[in-house]
Amino acid sequence: MSPDYEPVSEHAKKHRIERTKKLEEVREEHKRLKGRKFLFLAGILGAIFIAAGFIITLGPLEISILQVYETLFARFVPSVFSMDDVFEQVVWNIRFPRIIGGIFAGFGFGICGCVMQAVLKNPLASPFTLGISAGAHFGVALAAVFGVALIGGAYILIANAFIFAMACSFFIVALAALKGATSETLILAGIAVNYLFSGLSQLMAYFANDEQLRLMTTWGMGDLSAFSWNKFLLFFVIFAICTPLLMSKAQDLNLMTIGDDSAKSLGVDTDRVRMFTMMVSSFLVATIVCFTGTIGFIGLVAPHMARMIIGADHRILIPASGILGAMLLIAADAVAMNIIGPVVIPTGIMTSLLGVPFFLYLILKGKRKEFWQ
Repeated sequence: MSPDYEPVSEHAKKHRIERTKKLEEVREEHKRLKGRKFLFLAGILGAIFIAAGFIITLGPLEISILQVYETLFARFVPSVFSMDDVFEQVVWNIRFPRIIGGIFAGFGFGICGCVMQAVLKNPLASPFTLGISAGAHFGVALAAVFGVALIGGAYILIANAFIFAMACSFFIVALAALKGATSETLILAGIAVNYLFSGLSQLMAYFANDEQLRLMTTWGMGDLSAFSWNKFLLFFVIFAICTPLLMSKAQDLNLMTIGDDSAKSLGVDTDRVRMFTMMVSSFLVATIVCFTGTIGFIGLVAPHMARMIIGADHRILIPASGILGAMLLIAADAVAMNIIGPVVIPTGIMTSLLGVPFFLYLILKGKRKEFWQ
């Protein structure tokens, strides 16, 4: 026997066994919690499915939930389900596209708000932190008042809104790249650009006539009425590209929540991750905003709700924020369409009216320390 060999004591063996048992218990608890989180996501998806059918029944045309689902299924399985022509026109061509558009928009606002709160380490960060809404509003104002547009035709307002929204984001990200892509630099640059383009939009409003001013004001209120089936292929392709790109950075975002220095020590290029996620988020939000206008609070509230329910693991938090954002937006839009019918309140106004008191409730009730504190 080697003179350096020392037999393992019974106490050390017992300690090792106990530690192994504890590790196994932690793993099992993690699996259970992870299963519950996925069950919660599945429950919200089911709630969206049921809510969509109920929302379609609201309106002048009397239709039951069963008739709604029968009409929808008849589009895919016509040999099994029958479809009334009136129900087809109202359900499939008018009400259902608006709900699908709300789901797309709410999901996009939710995941982008979650990502921006993570990379900027700011609980007040939202998809509009980089001045996207202000830039898009200026693009609409420029086209409405002076007819200045890079793309003409029926999509002049949509194209102008997208181009100026992306120009806003590119300017901020380029400025941050020169100065250093810290969260403080991005936030300050976003505030400056927001004020700049808001001032330019107000200047456009000063020269606008009544019709042009009404167009600018209506667009700025936010609405889902612009969605139709011919636009969904574009949305599907952009979401299919941007969502996996953001999800691919979820683990890096988890490490960045403990601080940039700690994340760098673990091999994360924080500046590169921050710039990449901000550009992908900006592109996704600009695509949504150019069709919907400014719809606030969804990208701000949904990530907070998801974080309070399932924790701060971005591998689950990002999709959870998107699903909750979709649920919140279609619910707010349903209230806006029916609360004082037949008048339809713009969706952006309703999300603000419902979002402010709910957000104040979260602030007053929340006691758990968040990662940015």
